[in-house]
Formats: sequence, structure tokens, C-alpha cells
Amino acid sequence: MTFVVDIADPLDGSRVSEPVVFTVPADFAAPIYWADLADGARVACQRLSAGSSDGHTAFIACLSFTGKTRLTLGEPMTDAEIAGLPGIRMLTGREADCFARLDTGAFDLELCSGTAEGTGGSKWGLRHFKGLADGFELLPSGNNAIGGFYGPFFTPENGLINPPEHTKVDIEIVERGPLLHHYRMHGLIPDGLLPELRGKHFTIDWRFTHGTPYFQRRYEVDDFQTVINGRSVTNKITVGDEFEGGPGELVFDRFAAYGGTRYRAGDPYAGLLVDMVGNTLADAKIDSPKFAEFRDKLNRMDEAHWDLYWRLFSAWEKALPEAEISTRLARVRAAAHVAADLNDRAWTLVDEPVDVSAVPHETIFPGPASKTAEFHAASGRTMVWWTSAASGAFQIVQRRQSGWVNWGSNGENECPELPVGVDIKTAYGPFADSWQAVADQLETAPSAVVRLSP
Repeated sequence: MTFVVDIADPLDGSRVSEPVVFTVPADFAAPIYWADLADGARVACQRLSAGSSDGHTAFIACLSFTGKTRLTLGEPMTDAEIAGLPGIRMLTGREADCFARLDTGAFDLELCSGTAEGTGGSKWGLRHFKGLADGFELLPSGNNAIGGFYGPFFTPENGLINPPEHTKVDIEIVERGPLLHHYRMHGLIPDGLLPELRGKHFTIDWRFTHGTPYFQRRYEVDDFQTVINGRSVTNKITVGDEFEGGPGELVFDRFAAYGGTRYRAGDPYAGLLVDMVGNTLADAKIDSPKFAEFRDKLNRMDEAHWDLYWRLFSAWEKALPEAEISTRLARVRAAAHVAADLNDRAWTLVDEPVDVSAVPHETIFPGPASKTAEFHAASGRTMVWWTSAASGAFQIVQRRQSGWVNWGSNGENECPELPVGVDIKTAYGPFADSWQAVADQLETAPSAVVRLSP
């Protein structure tokens, strides 16, 4: 039997190393097969263990084409042919907790399992990420990460438990071949103050394909329902992607949402939390080595790292008794609820990208969207996100003084807004002028129809 796959792009434009997955109704046992394209070129097809079953075999091919193409599945590759095949390469990791550092042909990235030490450098996720076309490193220090998820666990209500910093993950290899690396993280979120959020497990699927200018992920969490920022939250999370350019330098200095950006500027909650830090250091009657350590680190608050502010109130750190954390954060929460809904921060509606570092607190809270982008105006480097369901809100930070940039799927006061189980595709490249077309391609994959050759 000879199988032919007819592939068609419903969108205008060209695809670059687009991952195309298809299933044939037959058993194929070899790991890699040749396929012939209509123009006579040959490409590799990687057999997928996940998705294959008795009588059915799933494959992936990474194809560059415009409009339509066709591939005819051929013979299995020999070991020598597989060894000489261009594909994803494993590199030596830089971080002690590196699970896999990959040269995907588009990116040099490092997937880490975390160290659970409670600092930025202990996070699981992508702790290094560089575009190979421009050679630009978006996370040079390894002290931030792409791919963490936070709310509703990292909230004042729950005692600011930060899952990426406070837990390690086990990583399962689902697929590892020249065209696709698929990894699945497994983790248990540490318990915070809210009983309904205790004992929750999560998985994160990461997919990296050869030469593709984007990667994919999906978050699953045990069912939960709680109240954050006075609102019922059922199976919604905050996903946060961080970037760092160093003091005075921004990796991205603009934000845009597809069809125009509707946002409010400023972050009252952050200021209220900082005020409570000062209040606590001045009047809390706590006699413990941990609290003394934080008091010493926060002696000059204007020079302290932002992480120290919320870490003081983290139930995981145990610098304060849980009752003290609850009482003080309840005061922050109540004031933040009022501040967030005052009429002094109007909604702004614009069609052009937003210069986030020019607004109060270098923070904006855009409204619902499924296609968003951050880019650097001078260089054109751009990160584009598509989510298979819209996030109800975002928090975008572009803090020039520290060089820290954040894309987060939460509204004000850390309220999570992205449904669990949503697929996320994230592209990186010189897309400042074309990011909306890139977002459309992330949203709409080419079709692949399998038939028997006559």
C-alpha cells in the first residue's frame, strides 16, 4: 500500500518548516520514513509513538511550502541515513537542572526541571531562549523563565505560593526524534493558605519541531474552584513568560493585541504590596531567623529585588506566621479591590502598539484576546502568542529600569484568566510588521488528507 497525503493551506502566504501531523490506516514500525514531494524533493517523516495504535500509525513532517503540496510515504530510512539527517540537536546544558538543551534549527533553548529553592533562578520552564537567525538571547541570566504558571496559587489569597520557584517537576519523554521533541512535565503544587487549592497536580506538554519558528505547549491542572479578587475562578490559570534585557534595556518595548488594544495602565496592587512590606518591617513583632534575614535583605527597599517583596509574605518561605500573612494580605487585598475599580484609570482604546514602559508602573492590563504580540521597535524582533481560547485579560510589564518584561494571562490583583487545557503556540522572529499574519498561521493549521495511491 502506498499512502499519499494532500496538504493544503487555507491562508495566503508561505509556511516555514510547518509541522504537519497525519495518520495512516496501517502499521509502520520504523522510526523514520522517506516521503516524496510533488516536486521530486524528499523529506523525512518521523513515526509518533503517541497517537499510533494497532492498525494506525501517526507521523509528523516539517514542510516549507506555499498553497498546496503533496507527499507520498515511502521506504524506511537506514540507520546511516537517519544519522546524517538534519534535525533537532541535543546540546550541553548551562544550568544544573537542565533536562534538555536543544538546537531546533530555529531556536537554542534550555528546558529546566527546577530546583524548588524559592528564587528566580530555581524555576522550571525555558530558562534560556535564543533565536538562531538573529543570535539574540532573551533570557541570558537563567534567573527568569518562559512557561511558568502562577494564579490562582500565586495570589494574596493563597499566600503567594509561586509554583515554578517552589517545586520541581519530573519530565517524561513522549517523543524524541529528529523532527519532534515532545516533553511532558509532571508536578505537584505546594500547599498555600486556601484549602481548596491544596494537593493539586499539573502537567505541561512542550512540543519543539525542527526548523519551526514557533513552539507549542498545553497546561493541565487538577480541577479547582476558588475566589480570587472577589471573583469565582474555576479552572483558570495565569501563564507567565518572562524576558530580560538587563538594566535600561528592554527585549521588547511594545505590546499589541489583534484588532486593537483595549487596556488600563498602572498597577495599584503592586504599590500597595510594597507599602505593606514597609509597614511589616517597621511594626511586625516577629522573632525568627527567617524574618530577620528578610529584614536585612530589605533594609534598602529601593534597591531590593522585586521578588523579595512578595516572598516576605509567601507561606512557603515561613518568614511570617500564616495568621500574620493572612491578616496583612487581607488588608492589601481590600485596598487593591477598591483601587482597581476606581474611575481614575480610564480604559484606553488604541489600534497602534502600546509603549508600555511610558505608562504608570510600566504595566498595562489589556482586555480579552487570543492573539497578542510584544516586539522591539528598533530591531523588529517579535514574540507572538496564540491561545486556542481567549484569555479574559493580560498583565503586560516592560520595566526599563530592570530590563524585565512579562507576558501574563491574568487581570488585576493576580486574577487568572486563561482556561486550563488551552493550546498555546508561541512564535519568535522578525515579525514586527507581519505579526498578525503570523498569528493567523498559528491559529489555522494546514489540512492533511490521507488517501491510498491509485
